[in-house]
Amino acid sequence: MNRNDLCWCGSGKKYKKCHADFDERIASIRYDVIKGQVRPPRKIINNAADIEGIRRAAVINDGVLDLMDTLVRPGVDTETLDRAAHDYIVERGGIPACLGFEGFPKSICTSINNVVCHGIPSKKDVLKEGDILNVDSTVILGGYYADASRMYLVGKVPAAAERLVRVTKECMERGIAAAQPWHFLGDVSAACGDWAHANGYSVVTALGGHGVGKDFHMEPFVAHEGEAGTGMLMVPGMVFTVEPMINAGKYDVTVDADDGWTVRTKDHTLSAQWEKTILITETGAEVLSS
Repeated sequence: MNRNDLCWCGSGKKYKKCHADFDERIASIRYDVIKGQVRPPRKIINNAADIEGIRRAAVINDGVLDLMDTLVRPGVDTETLDRAAHDYIVERGGIPACLGFEGFPKSICTSINNVVCHGIPSKKDVLKEGDILNVDSTVILGGYYADASRMYLVGKVPAAAERLVRVTKECMERGIAAAQPWHFLGDVSAACGDWAHANGYSVVTALGGHGVGKDFHMEPFVAHEGEAGTGMLMVPGMVFTVEPMINAGKYDVTVDADDGWTVRTKDHTLSAQWEKTILITETGAEVLSS
């Protein structure tokens, strides 16, 4: 690319004033094939306008999860939560990304106790004292996606369940802290997984985080256990989720044969998940949706 051409990122700036130095740095790095080190594809690097679009979607998405704080309590069914989330998103001009995605029938995912993820809201699923609940929401606004999930304690929760929820959040936070520019994605994986294992828990490996922004699921795949210094190079402009799914028992999971969505722990033990959408910046990671 000529230095006076418009940059490949779509910013409208000349290449020499945008990503020329960036490309030179990427090209100068030696990638260890044995460690699976790879450079990120250009298509997942976001320009300033893209990032602002994700931020705007995130305002609505975070509002959905804040709303759940006011609604989650014993006696409430998850269909009620879904309806409230749907109305909140639509009233603000957004689109619930989950609704209709590959046939998913609801606007959010509600996962209770041993449900790892992708639980389908239902009138039959009535929250009871002591439950732990994950609500996962993704909002589309202006063509951009923001994705996050939180855990909610329903009434008074047993100490063991509360500890699982707390440690899972710590796994996510440690993963985000490890997300540094010009380092490798395996650093995030190792930070999450090492803390889970140190606390006696297992990490779901069949599912993971993902790039997000211009689409719902993009590169890279983000594992939540692994080896530091491996995988894709993290660079400024990358946006992805960190969303460890941590089990109290073994890591094995099953998918409901009837609905094709609900993922449960195979041994029926509790599972917890927290998720944030983050942006890799020049100095570290910035949370866009939480």
